Amino acid sequence: MKQFRIHKDDKVMVVTGKDEGKIGKVLKILRKSDRIVVEKLNVAKRNVRPNPYKREPGGIVDKEMPIHVSNVMVVCPHCAKPTRVGYRATEDGKKVRFCKKCNETL
Repeated sequence: MKQFRIHKDDKVMVVTGKDEGKIGKVLKILRKSDRIVVEKLNVAKRNVRPNPYKREPGGIVDKEMPIHVSNVMVVCPHCAKPTRVGYRATEDGKKVRFCKKCNETL
């Protein structure tokens, strides 16, 4: 299984594409296609059929579409800038992610 430096619930900034510069939270990671779904970004209109069993109405719905992992960067909570992510081991042997700009753990 592939390992991404971006995890669920991280704040990310889109680096390229139509949503360039926007920030959102990671909702889902799709490892097979190297993509992630970001909250309120890369939104497309989708036609939805009504489902009487779930009591869902039909119509045109806005849906978040996946973005490739290479088009986003993690936003550091300490320095509030998009940054690359590094890994280091702590004294107790745990592996933690850290910000390459301010050297704080994520």
